[in-house]
Amino acid sequence: MLSRNSRFLILGLIALLLIAPALAMPGGPPWKSGDNLTVEVGCTCHGDGAASSEVVVSISGVPRAYTLDQSYQFTISLQHASNAEGGFMLWDYNLGALTPGEGSQSVAEEPGALSQSASGNDWVVTWTAPSSDVGIIPFQLVGNAVNGNGNFDAGDAWNIVSFSISPPDTATNDNDENLALRTISVGDYESLFVAVEDPEAIEAERQEKLSHQFFDEGNIYYFFTLSIIIVAAVIQGEFYERKFGGGPEHLDKSLAIPQGVRRGVLSAILLVGFAWAVDNEKSWEILLSVGMLTLWAFFGVYRTIVQARAPAQAKDLV
Repeated sequence: MLSRNSRFLILGLIALLLIAPALAMPGGPPWKSGDNLTVEVGCTCHGDGAASSEVVVSISGVPRAYTLDQSYQFTISLQHASNAEGGFMLWDYNLGALTPGEGSQSVAEEPGALSQSASGNDWVVTWTAPSSDVGIIPFQLVGNAVNGNGNFDAGDAWNIVSFSISPPDTATNDNDENLALRTISVGDYESLFVAVEDPEAIEAERQEKLSHQFFDEGNIYYFFTLSIIIVAAVIQGEFYERKFGGGPEHLDKSLAIPQGVRRGVLSAILLVGFAWAVDNEKSWEILLSVGMLTLWAFFGVYRTIVQARAPAQAKDLV
């Protein structure tokens, strides 16, 4: 049987194991990744475990050659097509002095290195050159752009860049302030403009376009078919009236003339309206409606003329 103290000890160890992942990275990556330094091999617990060109890691304000005891401000930036923030780690192998700025901190296991203190971007840190010539100073910078879901998964992307600063008086353009400082980057800039789209969102957008297309085309086919049927019915009515009905009824000129004038004016107005709709590229609904009304008005003029020319029958003379 376990004593009460033993049971409490076991429970305490289990609790520590459970909360360890939450406490392992309160701000900044761990100094080591297995047996290797994170700043040298990268954030292997993120992404697919390898560096990705999809994230562009940049550091600006870097001198080509350092001046003894001079301080420089570096700006560290991350760029990714969808991940806007993340973290970093920077180290100069303790050959100079790195000072954290807002949003950054010294690494606990190696105070000479810097990392982020919270997820962010565009960190400004200070690097002070050594007081004596120590030769070429190498730097290691790793940047990790995260997707913000709190997990170490394939949605994160990191990249790593190695660079160096030459000893004093070795750069040929130190007198030109614009060329003395440089920006060093690693990554594929084209990937910043090619965000991976959600397949479900793409399919939903395609289905929506199809539904609008079917609605619009269905209405067009329906109303144009209806218009053709109406026109065909009128033509058929004219044909049967002439062949089997003895032709149109006679209309006296005293009635035909004012009726023809009214219908002619209406036809002219509708024709002008149709021409205006075409010239202003109105929708097919407006064009079809005005066009059908114009045809109806012209047909009215035609019927007036035909009836006025029809011979008078006996019933018309009573």
